[in-house]
Amino acid sequence: MNDKIIGILGGMGPEATAECYMKIIRATNASKDQEHYRVIIDSNAKIPDRTEAISGKGKNPVPEMVHAAKNLEKLDVDVACIPCMTAHYFIEEVQKSVSFPLLNAFLELKKFIQDHYPTVPKIGVLATTGTLETGLFQKYFDHLEVIAPTPYTQNEKVMRAIYGENGIKSGNTDGEPLQLLKDASQELLDNGAELIISGCTEIGLVLKPYHLPVPLIDPMEVVANVVVKETVYQKS
Repeated sequence: MNDKIIGILGGMGPEATAECYMKIIRATNASKDQEHYRVIIDSNAKIPDRTEAISGKGKNPVPEMVHAAKNLEKLDVDVACIPCMTAHYFIEEVQKSVSFPLLNAFLELKKFIQDHYPTVPKIGVLATTGTLETGLFQKYFDHLEVIAPTPYTQNEKVMRAIYGENGIKSGNTDGEPLQLLKDASQELLDNGAELIISGCTEIGLVLKPYHLPVPLIDPMEVVANVVVKETVYQKS
């Protein structure tokens, strides 16, 4: 029972990686230590910034992501997840380099919304500019209307909340980042969003479901629940 080995290809960023591990722990049905899964984490914070790479302003993160994935493979993981939505832009390239499955958070999120919110026509997305520019949400949710913040709100509220001097990447998970994300969420609600996706792992560290009047879906919460299902990814 619970004998598969779960990998986390992390470091993007470190706190989001730690939170992903906590989500896996909380999603596991266990009454004692030995009933939890063995989890191997490579928190490689040296992986180049994904947003900068996608915009053509930074180094390609794939070599470092592959290096981390191969480390997980050497330790015989059965399945792994990536606690960074922007990094999923490169998931297919990384998957080619290893034999174990990398869970695609976008696919799992799509299944979750189809199962639990099948009548919702419009979803709002809070994510990094890099993730929005990839078109990944439009790709996986082409059956829905995807609403993103206006350019001003994206730059001055969402990105500032994540990357600003007092932002989440600097270790601040309250105060200014929370207010900025609340403001950005309100704009999405005003534009008709009936559900909001926390499309950057750091956002989920600050913005919680009780802050909003509509469902707030954290893709990593969905992934954590999928990865611990005993019927999935059993050892051969």
